[in-house]
Amino acid sequence: MSINGKAYIAGAFEHPTRKAPDKSTAQLHAECARGALADAGLAMQDVDGYFCAGDAPGSGGFSVANHLGLKLRHIDCTETGGSSYIVHVNHAAQAIAAGKCNVALITLSGRPRSEGAAGTSFSNQGASGMVVYSRGMGVPDEPFELPYGSATINMYAMVAMRHMYEFGTTSEQLAWVKVAASQHAQHNPNAMLREVLTVKDVLDSPLIADPLRRMDCCVVSDGGGALVVTRPEIARQLPRPLVKIRGAAEALKHQMGGKVDLSYSAGAASGPLAFAEAKVTPADIKYASIYDSFTITVIVQIEDLGFCKKGDGGKFVADGNLISGSGKLPFNTDGGGLCNNHPANRGGMTKVIEAVRQLRGEAHPRVQVKNCDIALAHGTGGSLGHRHGSATVILERE
Repeated sequence: MSINGKAYIAGAFEHPTRKAPDKSTAQLHAECARGALADAGLAMQDVDGYFCAGDAPGSGGFSVANHLGLKLRHIDCTETGGSSYIVHVNHAAQAIAAGKCNVALITLSGRPRSEGAAGTSFSNQGASGMVVYSRGMGVPDEPFELPYGSATINMYAMVAMRHMYEFGTTSEQLAWVKVAASQHAQHNPNAMLREVLTVKDVLDSPLIADPLRRMDCCVVSDGGGALVVTRPEIARQLPRPLVKIRGAAEALKHQMGGKVDLSYSAGAASGPLAFAEAKVTPADIKYASIYDSFTITVIVQIEDLGFCKKGDGGKFVADGNLISGSGKLPFNTDGGGLCNNHPANRGGMTKVIEAVRQLRGEAHPRVQVKNCDIALAHGTGGSLGHRHGSATVILERE
């Protein structure tokens, strides 16, 4: 069932906090929900569909739905890491098109900065912090991965090293992704890193996992965000610019029985499917929100989404092609995960929020893309190095 034109994003809200030691995760969810509904001109009692992921405390979405006092006839707690919230835009549109709900609320929140979660420790650990080898726990591939002590950073570093080996990508080219993000973040008063960086600044930062340096990594922040997706008839009655969902898709990539190819992501599948449903091509996209957990994440994804040929991502981003106002593909004009925020260690939500701002003409004037009528938001959840999900959504200003 195609969702093209069958649902609209009517409300969007990004929490301004970047550190919230005095707030609970549930409180952040509630504040984000209230903000998105206020933006749409709707109230909590209008919501009849709720969508969330693993960041929601308690039993899936039930605890947050109870906390918000929602009366629902549809709920979806799909978990695909950082791509979950783009998946949920797709799922909300599908539910609305199928008549399962009229007003869908999607929320994200988290406190990794307050809780000290940086993504540099081993990821295959039990609750006690001891490595679990064989207790019938975890994913099936864990026994083969545990001896190597994988962490988020070194799994992405492995992808970067392979990309360099296969395609000649350089550290300087990776650095240009961070430079572009910093050019945009300087205009965002809420961004964690507002200093404009140079390629040299990035290359001079400490090496964390070869070849990735500290400035190749995203920030760690508290915060969150929320979206409201509605039926077209409802959206047209609200006092907000109309943002139509034209196409969306999701895909998974995993170890594939040992046939591992680190050169591409699941975006190579979700991107073409979303473009086909939207009936547009990469050349039609005026603005792109691209998940940027690390600089290499952006390079791999812009290749997989068709903005350049496989292997040419490093060359494409060099010399500022991602910078709004001068580049071929303005991206992450809020500063993205590399400079603005990365709430709950999940960046997909904010990618959709900034795409909505661009389409509404509500981005900062210094980074607003001229005549922005079609935008893309793309997210990745998990790790490019082994298991991950990707989701792509294409939006249009009506």
